[in-house]
Order: sequence, then structure tokens, then C-alpha cells
Amino acid sequence: MEVYLDNSATTRVLPEAAELVTKIMCEDYGNPSSLHTKGVQAEQYLRYARQTIAGLLKAGEKEIFFTSGGTESDNMALMGCAFANRRRGNHLITTRIEHPAVLQTMRYLESVGFRVTYLPVDGTGRILLEDLQRAMSGDTILVSIMHTNNEVGSLQPVAEAGALIKRMNPDTLFFVDAVQGFGKARICPKKMGIDLLSASGHKIHGPKGTGILYIRDKVKLQPILHGGGQQMNLRSGTDNVPGAAGMAKAAELVYAHFDEDIERLRQCKRRLIQGLEELDGVRINGLLPGHPDGEGTAPHIVSASFRDVRSEVLLHALEEKGIYVSAGSACSARKPQPSATLRAMGVESWMLESTVRFSFSVYTTMEEIDYTLQTIYDKIPMLRKYTRRG
Repeated sequence: MEVYLDNSATTRVLPEAAELVTKIMCEDYGNPSSLHTKGVQAEQYLRYARQTIAGLLKAGEKEIFFTSGGTESDNMALMGCAFANRRRGNHLITTRIEHPAVLQTMRYLESVGFRVTYLPVDGTGRILLEDLQRAMSGDTILVSIMHTNNEVGSLQPVAEAGALIKRMNPDTLFFVDAVQGFGKARICPKKMGIDLLSASGHKIHGPKGTGILYIRDKVKLQPILHGGGQQMNLRSGTDNVPGAAGMAKAAELVYAHFDEDIERLRQCKRRLIQGLEELDGVRINGLLPGHPDGEGTAPHIVSASFRDVRSEVLLHALEEKGIYVSAGSACSARKPQPSATLRAMGVESWMLESTVRFSFSVYTTMEEIDYTLQTIYDKIPMLRKYTRRG
């Protein structure tokens, strides 16, 4: 049996999205900037994509911009806002558990003169609103808080943070990295006080190399890509028509049966958590007090630490049985350094090298969860015995 439980890293493309991408690439392949019929066809696909994403976010079509993925969207939002609004101030706020696409961009902005405050998180991986309130100042031009943490599945109080930011300073912009949240939650930027929001196609069963950036009307950004002036002069470059349309088709389908799909994900999460907790020396990360079943966290992510077993060893032991998981974030899994998220949460030192992430999708079945649990039951005693002997 093959069991893919690394859906936070990437997802299998939905057949309908793949078919649409192939059709556009092979048949309706015109450049949307061209004035002939092929160009008009391509522009219609872009219009479909923009209308679809705008509808899901309850936004205007002109507020949706297509990018090459979450990383570009994050960079475009952070650098674009920082440089465009520098006359108003030079203070930026983010959290210690952001994705590297945010954290590394913030460090770059620090190197060119911006002042950045990194908010701590509690043991569940959530920020405290009082910390955000204390960090805000008259020269704060941007706050960046992720919607869903990609490693432990903690959900940030985004709506409450948006209300707090706008109450303290209506001119301070609020950016939300929703790469792990889009498709797993209903997100309405305008109701939540969000000025900018990023998402990625390959996290929602769309093609890789696709992303979106929602930019609220009248928010000022400085472009980070210069060229032909596509997308209202904010994101130059020939439009990726098949990618945008494929991503929109995936998003449309993901939200078509949203409630039942999310409930299935939660059932998988509950089953896995309950099964793992039957083992000694296993810690589930990011759970909220009073919610041992994972309620109040992302429906598709379980982060578990296994005492006396290195995460890489368990990962490969599971792979031998056809089970694919992750030793943390896919964007940093090949780098030999402890998880910044787990360190920020203040976990015990043994957990930094013994944590595995399981993440589900609409394709995940209970049979796969049970097979994974049985494999872990079989493997852990042997791996621990080997570790102790070593």
C-alpha cells in the first residue's frame, strides 16, 4: 500500500485541473496580451480564474493577482508594502513561526534599514494579542501573521489581530500568509481586516508554480518585478494562463464540497491522534488545552514527537512500508537545523530532533490512517531499541 501523508508539502493535482491545464497548453495556448482570437481565448481563461478566486475570497476581480507561488506572493507583499510606505515609518511586525518566505524577507528588509519585531508564541504555537498590542507603534507600517502554521497546524487569531491593528492604527497594513489555510478554511479578507493575503496552487490540488496575492483596493505597493506592465503594472511577465486557470479550477472544486471534506480530514486527524497517544513517549504538538482531539487547529496537520527516535530514522522506516511523511517543513527539511517553530513554542530539547509531520488531503482514507498506525506500532519499539544500543 502507498500512503501519502505529506500534503502540506504538496498535493496531487485534481484530474479536472490537470485536464484544463493540458487543454490550454496544447490547444488554447495564446498570449493573453495578443489582440487576435487566440489571445482573446487566453484572456477569457484569466478572467475565469480571477472571477473564481475573487468569489471565494469575497473580493473584487481587480484585487486578485497571479504569481509563481506562495514565496513570490509573500515577497511581493512584504517588500512591495515596505518600500511603498517607507515615508510613513520603518517598523514591521511578524511572528517567530512564519514560513521562511516571510522570515527571510523580513531579515532582508532589516538589512536595508527597516526595524522588525518578531512576536513570540505560546506552547500551542499561537501569538498573544497583548504582545501584538505592545509591539504596535506610530511608525508600524505592516504586520505579517500567518493563518495556519505549516509545521504544527496552529491557527492564529487572524480576525482578532486584524481588528486590533485597525483599531490602533487604520493605516497599518495587515498581511496574512494563507498558503496552508486557503482551501482548509473560509477566509474573507475584508471581514477580517486583511489588506493582503497569499495562497498557493499546489497546496490545494492545483499545479505547482502558481500562486495568488490578494491586494485590497487602494493599498499601495511598489513592484518587485519590472517589465511589460502586466497585471496593472504590479506583476510584470507573461501571464501563466494554464497555471492560473488550473489553480482556480482546483480551488473551485476544493470549496464545492468544503464542509464534508473538512469533516473527513478532522476524522482522520482524530483517529491518528488517538492512535498515536496509545504509545508511550509520544507527544502531539500544538493541541489547545481542553481539545485533545485537535479541535481548534488545522484539520489536515498532525505534528508528533517520538522520544528516543530521530525523525529522519522514522521517516525512512515508514517509507520502507510505502508511507510518506515529513520531518518538519518541506521548505527546510533538507537543512540540518532544529525547527524554528518548535523552538519558539519552547518544547523539550529531545523533541527538536524527534518530530514528524503527518498531513492529509481529500484523498486520505481511514484505511491509510490505520495502516500507518499499525506500521508505527510495529516500528517504534525496534527503532527505540536500536537507538538505545547505539
